[in-house]
Amino acid sequence: MSPFLRPFADRAGRFSPLKTGAFALAAAPTLWFVALVAGPGLGPRPLSAATHEAGLATLRLVALTLAVTPLRLALRRPNLVSTRRIFGVWAFAYGLAHVAFYVASQQFDLWRVSDEIVRRVYLAIGACAFVMLSALAVTSTDAMIARLGSARWRRLHRAVYAIAVLGCVHFFMQSKLDVSQAIMMSGIFALLFAFRLAAGAFGDLSAGMIALVGAACAAATALFEAGWFAWSAGAPFDRALASNLDFSYMVRPAWFVLAVGGLLTFARLARAATPRASGRPRLARKTQAAA
Repeated sequence: MSPFLRPFADRAGRFSPLKTGAFALAAAPTLWFVALVAGPGLGPRPLSAATHEAGLATLRLVALTLAVTPLRLALRRPNLVSTRRIFGVWAFAYGLAHVAFYVASQQFDLWRVSDEIVRRVYLAIGACAFVMLSALAVTSTDAMIARLGSARWRRLHRAVYAIAVLGCVHFFMQSKLDVSQAIMMSGIFALLFAFRLAAGAFGDLSAGMIALVGAACAAATALFEAGWFAWSAGAPFDRALASNLDFSYMVRPAWFVLAVGGLLTFARLARAATPRASGRPRLARKTQAAA
């Protein structure tokens, strides 16, 4: 099979609509970037805007990578695991573009870039996240899995959780005034982490439990955002919290977190409604925790 067609085929070499769909979803930020360049442009500071867009795409693809297991458990569809490598490799590609645009904004002066990373904490944090993401991309092939062994490979790839945390901290610290997207991504990651912890503790989660986890993470996101504005801008905490109910300006981050929780809840309800899923026994707690 041609290497160009391999991402769209399953292990038997047959065309895979699932992997093709995942590839298209992962490539969507590239199309958005092209649309920006061809349409309204990237504003007066195009390299800075391009760096931001690539960094945001990186975080979103890391989130999609981490969302594969919760969605797989909610739907009980083991074949979804085949999409995780696609999302992970694309996350690395966007991370590489993020770094490349930043280097270009510094006139390709690598000494200056190195000095900036040493002097600015948020850049050092971002650099650590990118190095870890690079390590996961390099070891994502079947050959590297065989070379490392499945146990060592799994331990290494748990670094994706650290990458998510470091990426959110980096995003938050460089966002300056508008931290909405950084808070939204942090809330989504918190939800995905909470799902994994709950699945490890309680086994196969019911739709009600998933909805509860989603609502709790959305509430925590709203409280954190209100607390941030109360501390950083002196805004009244109650008014900052109440702004989550005002949709005239923008939809606040907590609602996006709640939407992700709702998607996982809907997936669990859809699985429960299918005869194929209803006839299967509940997964053991140990099995869920290891997934």
